[in-house]
Amino acid sequence: MAMNREQRRMLQKRGEVDSDGEAVTTKRAPNTSGPKPAQERTTPVEFVKEVRGELRKVAWPSRDEVVNYSIVVLITIIFVTAAIAGLDYVFGTLVGLLFDT
Repeated sequence: MAMNREQRRMLQKRGEVDSDGEAVTTKRAPNTSGPKPAQERTTPVEFVKEVRGELRKVAWPSRDEVVNYSIVVLITIIFVTAAIAGLDYVFGTLVGLLFDT
């Protein structure tokens, strides 16, 4: 069977070919290690403590940054809305002229 190095390595890892690239008649037994043990559940109090600890690590933006970001978002929304409205008007006019309405 013609195969490149990558294919040969992959098939060797899976146990389908030997080091010469010849097919193996018997495959390796599948991994039967069984299911992994379940992790121990945390109590609601522990969960809240962990969440608060993670929230302390967050780099929260300052008030000025929030105001600046909000203004940028609002201006972007206004611009995109105006662009879509303009395109809608132009295409509506062109379609109206096309069908003589």
